[in-house]
Amino acid sequence: MKGGGAFLAASAALSINSVLATPAKLEARATSTSSGSLPTVTVKGNAFFAGNQRFYIRGVDYQPGGASDPVDPIANPSTCQRDVAEFKKLGLNTVRVYTVDNTANHDECMGYLADAGIYLALDVNTPKYSINRASPAASYNDVYLQSVFATIDAFAKYSNTLLFFSGNEVINDDTTTPCAPYVKATTRDMKQYIGSRGYRAIPVGYSAADVDSNRYEMAEYMNCGTSDERSDFFAFNDYSWCDPSSYQQSGWNQKVALYGNYSIPLFLSEYGCITNQRKFNEVSSLYGTDMSGVYSGGLVYEYSEEGSGYGLVTINGNSVSEKSGFNDLKNQLASNPPPSGDGGYKSSGTPANCPARSSTWNVTGDALPAIPQPAQKFMSQGAGKGPGLTGAGSQNAGTQSSGTASAGSGTVTATATNAAGASGTSTTSSKAAAAGLRAPEMSVAPFVCGLVVLASTFLGATLL
Repeated sequence: MKGGGAFLAASAALSINSVLATPAKLEARATSTSSGSLPTVTVKGNAFFAGNQRFYIRGVDYQPGGASDPVDPIANPSTCQRDVAEFKKLGLNTVRVYTVDNTANHDECMGYLADAGIYLALDVNTPKYSINRASPAASYNDVYLQSVFATIDAFAKYSNTLLFFSGNEVINDDTTTPCAPYVKATTRDMKQYIGSRGYRAIPVGYSAADVDSNRYEMAEYMNCGTSDERSDFFAFNDYSWCDPSSYQQSGWNQKVALYGNYSIPLFLSEYGCITNQRKFNEVSSLYGTDMSGVYSGGLVYEYSEEGSGYGLVTINGNSVSEKSGFNDLKNQLASNPPPSGDGGYKSSGTPANCPARSSTWNVTGDALPAIPQPAQKFMSQGAGKGPGLTGAGSQNAGTQSSGTASAGSGTVTATATNAAGASGTSTTSSKAAAAGLRAPEMSVAPFVCGLVVLASTFLGATLL
C-alpha cells in the first residue's frame, strides 16, 4: 500500500483476510444490456487458466473515494459504467476492489465488466468486518466469518469473479508476523465454505505487503501444510521497479529466481512506483518470457487519484480526466501482450516447507486456530444475509476460537444445496467439524501479535 489517503490504508490494516465439490454452472447474471458470461478461471499448477488458455492478470486496483469515502464502487451502475469505459481503453482484463457491500445488488456492474472481458479480484473484508492485527484472537470470530461468507455468497454466482483475497497487508513488519496463523485460518475457512456450499472452486489467497524481510516466509507459510490450509495463490505488493530501471537493476530477476519453484500462482497485487518518472517500463518484463514462467501478471495501483499521487485518472463528479500515467500504461499494455502458449508455467509442483522461526519470522510450528464453534453451522446452513457496510462491526463481537485445529479439519466432507443451483449431499458433517478441534494448545505467538502493535491501534484497528 502506498499513500496515506487511500482506502487501502484502512482496510489493509484491519483485515487478515483464503474444491472439492462438483461445480455448478455459475455465470454473471445477464441484464438488459449484458450477456453476462465469461469463462471461469481455474488454477493449474503455478498458473491461472481460462479454459485451456493461460490467463495473466492485466489490471488495476479500483476503489474510488479511498479512505474518505469507503463505498462499494460496483454497486452503482452509472459510475461503474463510466469507469468500465476507461478500463476498456487501458485494455484491462481484471480490476481489484477492496471493499463491497454484501447486501447490495451487483448484477449490472458485474455484467458491464463481463461484457468488457473484465474479471473481479475481490477483498472480502470491510473496515468494520475484518481482523484487527492488534488483537487477532478476539476479532477472529463467528460474526466476522459470517460477513466474509456472506460476501462469498454474493459473488460466487458470477462467472467473472476471478478470486477472493482473504486479507491484505496484515503483516507489515517483522513484529506483526505472529498474526500469520489468523491469515491462514481465514483462508482455510473460506475455502471450506466455498466447497461446502457447492460453489465452483473460486481461488482464495492473500495479498502481502511490500516487506522484503518476511515476504518470502509468508509465501512459504501460505503454501505449506495440508491441502485444506494452503492458499490457491499468493500475491504481493511490489514498488521496487522505479523508472528509469531494468529487470536486473530493480531486483526483479532475483525475485523470479527466488520463487522459481513456487507451486501455486504468484502475481503482483499492487505495483507502479511513482519515484522519479512513471513510465510503466516494468510491464515489458512482467508480461515477457523473463517472468511468465513464475508470475501471472499484476494490478497497477491505482485507478483513481486519492491524494497520494498514484491515480491514473482524476474523478470530479461524473467526469473522468486521464492523467499522463494513463496513456503510458495503455501503451505499455498494448505493446506487451503475454507470451503465446503456456508461458513456461509449471504444471505440477510440491508444497513449500513451513518456514522456521527467526528474527524476522515469529511463528512457531504450523498449527492454526480452529474455526470458532458457532461458525461451523455456516458450512451446512449458509451464512444468511450479510451486514453490509452499516453493520455494528465484528472487532469485539462474537465467539472466538477456543483451540487449535487438527490438520485437515478444513477438508470439505459434504456439499449442501445452495441458491446458485449447486447440489450435493444434504449437510456438512458436524462430527467431522467437531473432530477438527482439539484441546487448547495455541502457540503464544498469535497473542504476542496483539501486544506488539497495540499502541498503534486506531478505532480498534491499526492503520498503515
